[in-house]
Formats: sequence, structure tokens, C-alpha cells
Amino acid sequence: MRLVLALAAGCAISAAAQADRYQAAPEIINPGAGGETIRGVVFEDADRDGVRSRGEAGVPGVLVSNGRDWARTDENGAYEIAVRADMDLTIVQPAGWRVPTDHRLVPQFFYIHKPGGTGYEMRYGGLPDTGPAPEQVNFPLIRDGAAGEAFTCAIIGDSQVYSNEQISWFRDSVGHDLSRAGLTQSDCILYVGDVLGDDLGLLDRLMEVGAMAGAPQWLTIGNHDYDFDARSNADKGDSWRRIFGPTYYAFEQGDVLFVVLDNVDYPCQTGRSWCGDPERPAYNGIVDETQMIWLEGLIEATPEDRLIVLAHHIPFVSFVDSTSDRHQTDNAGVIHALLEGREALSLSGHTHTTENHAPGQIFDGWAEQAGVGPLPFRHIIAGAASGAWYQGDFNVDGVPMSLQRMGAPMGFLRLDFEGPSYVERYIGARIDTARGQWVGLSTPDFRTWFEAIYAWVNEPASGRDPIPPLSINDLPDTRILTPEDFDGGVWLTANVWAGSAETRVSARLPDGSELALERTQEGEGEAARIGAEWADPYSTQRQLSVSRIALQSRSGNERAQGAELFRGSNFGPAAPQPQRSIADRNMHMWRVALPRLPDGVHRIEVTSTDRNGVAFTDTLLVEVRAERPARYWRREFWQ
Repeated sequence: MRLVLALAAGCAISAAAQADRYQAAPEIINPGAGGETIRGVVFEDADRDGVRSRGEAGVPGVLVSNGRDWARTDENGAYEIAVRADMDLTIVQPAGWRVPTDHRLVPQFFYIHKPGGTGYEMRYGGLPDTGPAPEQVNFPLIRDGAAGEAFTCAIIGDSQVYSNEQISWFRDSVGHDLSRAGLTQSDCILYVGDVLGDDLGLLDRLMEVGAMAGAPQWLTIGNHDYDFDARSNADKGDSWRRIFGPTYYAFEQGDVLFVVLDNVDYPCQTGRSWCGDPERPAYNGIVDETQMIWLEGLIEATPEDRLIVLAHHIPFVSFVDSTSDRHQTDNAGVIHALLEGREALSLSGHTHTTENHAPGQIFDGWAEQAGVGPLPFRHIIAGAASGAWYQGDFNVDGVPMSLQRMGAPMGFLRLDFEGPSYVERYIGARIDTARGQWVGLSTPDFRTWFEAIYAWVNEPASGRDPIPPLSINDLPDTRILTPEDFDGGVWLTANVWAGSAETRVSARLPDGSELALERTQEGEGEAARIGAEWADPYSTQRQLSVSRIALQSRSGNERAQGAELFRGSNFGPAAPQPQRSIADRNMHMWRVALPRLPDGVHRIEVTSTDRNGVAFTDTLLVEVRAERPARYWRREFWQ
């Protein structure tokens, strides 16, 4: 298995990678001359110019779709398929081949067809009138390795950039790590939605930054990527289609079929109580009927030895939103049934959490909200490149720390494929790749501190004191333990960012003995456990007292005061406060009661080992004192 733990392949695209770029587009012949069907050839583009020249052979067996129906190229690479009134004509990149990209490394495997275009003005332009279908669309390919070869895919959840400032933060965090990840044209980058934060005009710059990684960039549409002024779900992706491409499609690589779904229905009309109000348009998580027909046909056409990876923005199911009727997928159970007996993997974003759900896991709310029982295959929510929406104080790289809702850092999910098997690994942005967990101590003082601030957070904002009752300065050093701490209960904790039911966590104490840490959520149908007892002490200490909101200047620039985050909303200047997302629950945290230790300084090693045998070890230095020493400068000696 090709698992690269040291991501240090250089900061720029190499000359070899530049030379390997294949930049072209499908060949359109006789625009507007087509009828009720469209035809063409999928061909080997030997001279890499995107035009089928004499002697360039057709590629047989390639799947072609009009967004509902399927055709397969014949022995000469030819296809013919019905024209639909509003369709994305696409091919499925076959294993062992590669479609061309544009200058942004965005794959070019489609033709957008919408006579009349959007038909009304849109903020980001919508789609122009494409006219009648062309007589012919030819799709170029080049050979790229062979089916079954190993490759790597970087999965990017919720980059969700609302501004050019936030693109810069992406560049200096996840973008930096991607540029050093050693990816090539034979690998892939897959964004699982909320690529943007409502401003579709930012996509070109973001893609140019992402292209520094050197791999093709495949995109999934999310609930912050569509046209908010769309009048129907059929129109909601029109600007996306013009700027990027299809809202749903598929491609093969190695022994894997990637299926990119659009499971954001906007403006939704039926299915949920909030749908159908024209004054307050809203979205819902569901895969529509046309896509379900398309998906069923694709699965039937896919050999059974392929791993099927479903990429979609809204999770089929989630732990952090397990009882939500909005943030899971209504017909997830139906999709599970379509995949019965197949090797599959679900990848999603949306929740700004990392969640690695093993087969057999189930949490309270899944059956009711998504029609799902114990999971038939692995579901991974890939975390967020924006972390908790770029909240938090600035780190040493000048990027908001932005720990996610369950405390994992901003980052990306790395999948290393070999055949239909894969190894998953979550990479924290600008963090040593040997690190994959936070370890800490949940002490009585921590829990009292947490509860006081958490109670303030849950008070109505209009009626509470504008200054939180406590700050990080009020929390005693949790790594100094007294007899009173042990009497009140001390838990050793490990927040394993991509931990799953198969993860094992242990601690080695100073005397050489070992303790097994237990997962705080079993995943056997229970509800989320919430509050100080279940919170990660490492991440919440950084989330519950954030000073960035207090920043002020004399510049006169109103937008330079406090912090500007979602859709340009200003927060502050105000007293330091908790960020909006707090790790008050967790499905990837382990803990164990720490036994009373003798006075002195002790070294405790905590090791987590995932299902693939990848281990992370962190060390805590813990002091045990009969009394807690004075915290601050001892003034009495200087008076």
C-alpha cells in the first residue's frame, strides 16, 4: 500500500509535472446542427491537441451519459445518445486513461446543453443560451498507466472561502500542504462540496491555488456553491456549470469508480416542513429522481470488482447532526439498497467534522431521518479545510487556528489506493504528519471552567453579560494534579482525528503499566453524549476563549475591526469570547480514569493505532503536587 507519511516533495510543480499536463477540451462539431440525438467518438488524442486527427483510434467500452441514460462506445469508440432539454453530456474517464484539463487542472470531460440558458438574470451570470445540440461531440483521452495501479486522492472538505482573504488562508494552510504532498497528474484532488462560501466569482483563483498540487481537481457542488437567486433546482447549478462543469458525474481511476453526486435540493419544494416557501427558499439533503435513475444505471454498468466511492456534500448520515432532519440525506437508505453486495465508500463534507464510521455503526436518529440501519460500508466525513469556518485565534502561520466542531484541526483527508483497497489518513494543516491526535487531561477544574462558559454560550445573546464569566486565564494548569483533583476524577483523553470503531488507544504509565482507553461513543444506536464530561479538554481550551474578536485599530477602516467571517459579517470589537463551534460532543474521543500517581513529574505516553496499523504517539508531562504552586509572579518578595 502506498502510504506516504512524510509529505515533502517540494513546494512547486516540477518541470516533469508541467510537461505531463494535458490541456485540451472536447471537440464540438457543427454547433446547433443536432437533432433528437447526439453522437460522437471517444478517441486517443495521440498529438494532445483535443482534435480527432486522421489515424487517432477510438476507445471502445467508454460510458457516456446525458444525465439520466447511459450508452457505451462501440469497438470504434463511437456513441449515440438521446438529447435531453437540459443536460450535461459526460463521459466516465476509464481506468488507465486520462481526460484533459484546463489551465486550472479542472478535468474537461463534458458538454453543457441548455437551450435558452437560465432565462433570467442571476447574480453570478447563470448559463448563456447554448442553442440546439451540436451534431457531434468528440471526447479526447490519453493513456495514463493501467487499471489497478496505485494512486492517491486528496479529499478536500469545505474549503468554504467567503472572500479573497480566506483564499489566502487556504493557500497558506491546506494549499501549502497539498503543494508538498507529492501528487502527480495520475493522482487526484476531490473537493466534497462547499468549495466556496456563496461567492462563485472566487472559484477561478481558488482553483489556481489548488492547481499547485499538480493533480486534476474534481469538484462536488455543496449548499454554498449554487445560485441563491435560482428559481428552481434545475437552475441552481447554472453558474457552477458555466464556471466548473456538471453537478453530478463519475470517473474511474485504478480499480475505483468515483461517483460525484449532487444531493443538495434548492429551492426545495417538498419533503420537509421548511420547503416550498418562496419568501424563504431553503435547501434539503436528497438525491433527486433523475439522478437516482442515472446512478442505478451506472452501478449496473460497473464491474463487481470495482470499489465504488460515492462523493457528495451533505453526509448520508452524521454523528454530530445525527438527529437533524436537514443535515443528512433523506434517501440514504435507498442508495444503500442500490449498493447491496458491492464494495463501497461514502465521502462527504458539510458538518465541519472528521467522522470515520465503520461498517455496522449506528447512532440515534439515523433510521428516522435517513432510513438507515447499521452501516453496510464505511462512511467518512472528510473534515474541513476551513476548520470551523476560519474561526479562532491566528496560529504561527498567520492563519486562524479554526479547530473543527469536534476539535480536529483544519486539514484534508488523504486516501492511498491500491486496487480496490485504500488507507485513510487525516492530515492536519501545517502540522507534523506524525501527529494525528490531541491528548489531554479532563480535571475537575477543567469541567467547572467548561460548564461556566458553556452555560453563558447557551444564554440568549440579547440578555447575557457581554463579557463571558471566565477566560482561559481562569483555568488552572490542568497538568498539575493535586490529591483533590484525583478525588474529583481525572480522565486521560485522546481525541483521535480520524478515529473509528476499529481504533485502539492505550497509555503507558511511568511504572511501565498500560491502560486501555475506551471510546466515549460506542456507535450502537445511542444518542450523542454532550457536555463537560464528554468534551475534549485539549481543543475546547482553545475554542472557549478566543481573543481575535477583540482586535481594534485606529485606521478608520471599519472592516479591519474585530473579525470578519461568514458573508462578510463583523464580529467585535468585543471582549474575548468562545468561537461558535465547540467540541462539546465527540465520536472520536477515548478516555480512561487516571490512577493516583505519586508526587513528582511523570511521563505518560498515549498511542492510538488505526485499522490500517498506522500509529500515533504523544507524550504528556504531568506534575503531581501536594498543593498547587502559585501561578503568577510572586510580588511579595519584591515589595
